[in-house]
Amino acid sequence: MHSTIEIRNARLHNLKNVNLDIPKNKIVVITGLSGSGKSTIAMDILLKEGQRQYMESLGMITFGRTRPPVDSIVGLSPTISVDQYLLNHSPRSTVGTVTDIFTYLRVLYARIGHRNCPHCGMEVPPMGFESQAYDWQDESDESADETFPCPGCGRELPELSMAHFSFNKPEGACTTCTGLSVVRQAIVSRLIDENRSIPENAVYGWTDFHNNRNGQILQAAGRYYGFTFDITKPVKDYTPVERDLLLYGTDSPQFKRHFPGIKPPSTSAKGRFEGVITTLMRRYDEHASDAAYREKLDDLFTTQTCTDCEGTRLRPESRAVTVAGLSIDAVSRLSLKDLDAWLQSLPQQLTDQEMLFARPILDDLQERIRRLIEVGVGYLTLERSTPTISAGEARRLRLAALLGSGLTGMLYVLDEPTIGLHQRDTGRLISVLRRLRDLGNTVLVVEHDLELIKAADYLIDIGPGAGKYGGQIVAAGTPAEVAQTEGSLTGAFIAGTMTVPVPETRRKRGQSALMIKGARHFNLNNLTIEIPLGLLVAVTGVSGSGKSSLIFKILATAAHQRLNGTSEKPGDHDSITGWEYIDKVITIDQSQILRIPRSNAATYSDAFTPIREAFAATPDGKKNKATARQFSFNVPGGRCERCQGAGTLAVKMHFLPEVEVRCPACRGRRFKRETLAIKYRGYDISQVLEMTVEEALELFSDVPAIASRLQFMSDVGLGYLKLGQPATTLSGGEAQRLKLARELGRSSTGRTLYLLDEPTTGLHPADTARLLQVLQRLVDAGNSLIVIEHNLDLVKAADWVIDLGPEGGAEGGRLVAEGTPGEVAEVEESYTGQYLKTRLQQK
Repeated sequence: MHSTIEIRNARLHNLKNVNLDIPKNKIVVITGLSGSGKSTIAMDILLKEGQRQYMESLGMITFGRTRPPVDSIVGLSPTISVDQYLLNHSPRSTVGTVTDIFTYLRVLYARIGHRNCPHCGMEVPPMGFESQAYDWQDESDESADETFPCPGCGRELPELSMAHFSFNKPEGACTTCTGLSVVRQAIVSRLIDENRSIPENAVYGWTDFHNNRNGQILQAAGRYYGFTFDITKPVKDYTPVERDLLLYGTDSPQFKRHFPGIKPPSTSAKGRFEGVITTLMRRYDEHASDAAYREKLDDLFTTQTCTDCEGTRLRPESRAVTVAGLSIDAVSRLSLKDLDAWLQSLPQQLTDQEMLFARPILDDLQERIRRLIEVGVGYLTLERSTPTISAGEARRLRLAALLGSGLTGMLYVLDEPTIGLHQRDTGRLISVLRRLRDLGNTVLVVEHDLELIKAADYLIDIGPGAGKYGGQIVAAGTPAEVAQTEGSLTGAFIAGTMTVPVPETRRKRGQSALMIKGARHFNLNNLTIEIPLGLLVAVTGVSGSGKSSLIFKILATAAHQRLNGTSEKPGDHDSITGWEYIDKVITIDQSQILRIPRSNAATYSDAFTPIREAFAATPDGKKNKATARQFSFNVPGGRCERCQGAGTLAVKMHFLPEVEVRCPACRGRRFKRETLAIKYRGYDISQVLEMTVEEALELFSDVPAIASRLQFMSDVGLGYLKLGQPATTLSGGEAQRLKLARELGRSSTGRTLYLLDEPTTGLHPADTARLLQVLQRLVDAGNSLIVIEHNLDLVKAADWVIDLGPEGGAEGGRLVAEGTPGEVAEVEESYTGQYLKTRLQQK
């Protein structure tokens, strides 16, 4: 049996015939500069090949999964990944559903829940179960149509099932919001110009044809119902009847209330009209699978918490059922830590018969919750929607599930598990990884965090640089051995001979500031806080302490609403003052860039347009009368029409997901031969898209419009990124830095407020030092920069630190400390301060 995973002559991407022996049943950390080749080894070679070999061993078709360009890989185990994009981003998905904890609770409430008869008010006892041999895991999620008589009045009551407690089932979902917890409302001011009449284009989007046709229908509707609809008067002068007809149509309850008992007209000729808002809502619902179409319409809507279910997603009948005095929606609002305590109290509150059924459920539930608390997400609530979960939180939810699997002999590949994790919780994460290892597994981690790097059993440093300057094994061994390796950047940071520098002088706080009063969103505890402007401000605190709620849900949303006219409402707060000091706000978070694979680093950074213009201006381009359009893969002309410029084709597989294969016509090069024949300094357009930012910067160094944009990408640590890499494959940190690079290329007013969410994500300490220089340049230009961050190298370089906590969830949301990094480091109650003090002493 092999004690190592042996890789021989790996040549993928920038790897230079790498030979590597990775010890098994160890925690192995792969580190190095961003773009050095870490993810290529971990994700593109070990993960994909491990999964391919396992599928092949089961006799499954592996069409489309080619072997990586290596001579051999020996000793590879079945492989499981824990990467940065794991959770279902459906608005119907919650922490409770993705962890299955809510499923357990639904069984519990269906079988031992107490309720009162809606007719006589008498308490109806729990249904119990058929026999002691009853297996709760056989419980069906389908609704039971059976009824039983109320013991008080004898009237028939429905038998409760799991479906009655599911917001994804008609039996349990709130009828108003259909289980979404929020309702969409159209913003009338963005659909109608109240000062105009219909012939004067009062309805945005209507052409002259629509004005004439719909005007005639509205007049016919007036005649049908016995009133005159005057289309020549401004909408602001409409009567309530006319207004409801225009906005909601003849079949809507809003209009029908004016004419109860009158059947709506059957045809448009007689006056049947759908309504402007009703049409918009229908089109939005019909395009549920078309994200791009819905995104265009999003600005026409505002979302509000459903008033009928108060955001609980469930029907009133379901919310009325209790176990030990708590309804299932009340339990869903508890943090996982508090839920664990409540479950532990149940044996004292339930009857012996109820416990006979509840005991196995409680055992499984408590074990699942214990693992979640162990990985550091005990502050989360079951009702938390998964689209609001960060990448780091998603990864830790996945880790908790893996701990419960009991699998051995596996290779777990983790991509930066410390993202979004406070230093206080890193030790707990290391303990979790050690448990996975001690079960008999190999844990392979791509990581930059020095604490986790030092805790590795074996460390592999890739480099020495990024892109074409990387792809080699610089050092391999224990962390102590790597620390002594000359030429290893990581080793120098481990040994302390290199550190991210602290500014020699810090900017002094001035008079200008933003004052947020009475912040109450999520767990913020009526917080009033002053954020100084013209500085680099770091907002810190343990996971779940309220940082994102304060900066993004309240401040950013309020700023965009005030300065950009957006419709989204900020989180609960009393007021924000100090707007006069800023005239522009830019939010740069870790959300993915667009949702289309055609968007890439070159197009998003605006570098591709001048690149196409440069190709058109070449002698060959002029000779062939080429235009910049010919070098675009998004429009017909010069692109390959077989794959429409994608370079790949989707092949449908029976019973399996679609597989992307290289286009046989252009062989993955995206363009026609005529287009590829036009060269810029010996390179065709397809070859340029395969270049890294650094390589392209060298090629286009004398074209300012291109070089300036590429230089900004290089400055933020993206020099290794290929110009043609699809935006959908970028990590959260890469996406954020690409957004930052694009903003750097735009003119700044000197009064801009920048809001960033952990910009050091995915960065080696050496890259962090480089990024800091860029951030400091922004502030030196007079702008204000607020950064949510856990990385102490950035925090110690800030001018001002705001630390929230002291814990996450209900125990957070308070101001623990504020001031310069040195001042915060002296606050004993601050976890950030404790770790910051040590880091400042290291200098």
